[in-house]
Amino acid sequence: MSPCSICGERNFVSKVFNACINCIRKNKDNVVEKILKFHAQTRAEFNLPSQIPHSTFDKSVTCKICGNECSLSEGEVGYCGLRVNFGGKLFHLAGTSNNGLLDWYFDPLPTNCVASWVCDGSKQSGKKNLAVFYRSCSFNCLFCQNWHFRETNIKRARKISADGLADVVDDETFCVCYFGGDPSTQVVHAINASKIILRKRNDVRICWETNGNMNKKFLEVAVKLSLESGGCIKFDIKAYNENLNIALCGVSNRRTLENFEFACRFISQRPEPPLVVASTLVIPGYIDAEEVYQIAKFIAQFDKNIPYSLLAFYPQFYLCDLPVTSKQLMRECVDAAISGGLKRVYIGNVHLLI
Repeated sequence: MSPCSICGERNFVSKVFNACINCIRKNKDNVVEKILKFHAQTRAEFNLPSQIPHSTFDKSVTCKICGNECSLSEGEVGYCGLRVNFGGKLFHLAGTSNNGLLDWYFDPLPTNCVASWVCDGSKQSGKKNLAVFYRSCSFNCLFCQNWHFRETNIKRARKISADGLADVVDDETFCVCYFGGDPSTQVVHAINASKIILRKRNDVRICWETNGNMNKKFLEVAVKLSLESGGCIKFDIKAYNENLNIALCGVSNRRTLENFEFACRFISQRPEPPLVVASTLVIPGYIDAEEVYQIAKFIAQFDKNIPYSLLAFYPQFYLCDLPVTSKQLMRECVDAAISGGLKRVYIGNVHLLI
């Protein structure tokens, strides 16, 4: 790893950024714009738009499914790669919003869910979880562990309707979890499938694992589905500092934080099992104790009992030159989360720590 090109810092500086965490936080030398150019290059490799489209042409059309709210000119494709403006109307490249571009599989319970340490599923040995992996995303995380979904050929890939997904649920299915990618870009499909599932089986838990970058209208429906079914919504808060979030994920975290606050309004209606759960990946050099402290402080202002998982990092995708999270760094982050006011802090992926 090379030193920070701005201040000379040598502590875990990735060649992807050529800048340390503090220079990114303060956007010294306009480093965030330089990093966004790298994001654009990575997206071009997968035939995805280089940035969130914000067209101002008369015939532009705005997609309001996820928090990016892409404004598309004629023929332009949205950031997620799923929607296009054709003749002034928004079209779904997978056919319709009822066609889910996804993979699904069953996981025996208890499973490695982010919320497994606080959810009812961990007590359901012999039952199973329906894991629904959406092959699209509203972020561009340079450390994505599931980055292969970007290689999906939308036209040729298998799709499944909301009814078809609901039909998969059987008598042994205890819960459904939507993740990816991220469900934010196909949330309409997930909501429709969930409603059908609950009409057939009112004892199935509906859960979400998301970056939180949803349109608030759909987020409210998603939260209520979890609230009423006994499930939870798990927010993966990548960073607190906006510049750092943009550097790591290509997109602002403003909508994520706003949506987290909104979801917390429903906690009092069902304190247990927890409705809202949070997590953060501890990336050496780029997510430190100070960042975790700020995230924890943000979470604690809504409810100090919100469960918070700190996850160990393993080199993936473009951030493959960083080391695995150390035990020392994780200890510092746990202490920071507690200092930030949270009472329920958990370490995930313990086996990865070095």
